[in-house]
Amino acid sequence: MDISVVIPLLNEEESLQELHDWIAKVMQSNRFIYEIIFIDDGSTDTSWQVIETLSHKNPAVKGIRFQKNYGKSQALDAGFEKAQGNVIITMDADLQDNPEEIPDLYELIFIDKFDLISGWKKKRYDNVFSKNIPSKL
Repeated sequence: MDISVVIPLLNEEESLQELHDWIAKVMQSNRFIYEIIFIDDGSTDTSWQVIETLSHKNPAVKGIRFQKNYGKSQALDAGFEKAQGNVIITMDADLQDNPEEIPDLYELIFIDKFDLISGWKKKRYDNVFSKNIPSKL
């Protein structure tokens, strides 16, 4: 398998279908053999039901469900344990990461032999202040 896309999420029911479709389009147009691993980190919305529906329609979709919120690090760890791809790419579920960048990341790792690629968002579409300040003080 070429690529595993590991996506931790919490209450992202509204973005999952669009994210899946976008990733699948990029993967298919580049002829990658892939899997998408959604890790539901204790969502209280219908995120898990969306993941189940996606996995019935696309065998490349896999899901892990936490009964309560353990945090992004634990969700990523669970996704890494399950991933079978030669390259693992992590994405957020909120549509702020661009799947169109996957082929370039794959090339840097698999062809150019980088061990790790890290990046940051040049332009954020959320409130940076609220994103970085805990809601429970």
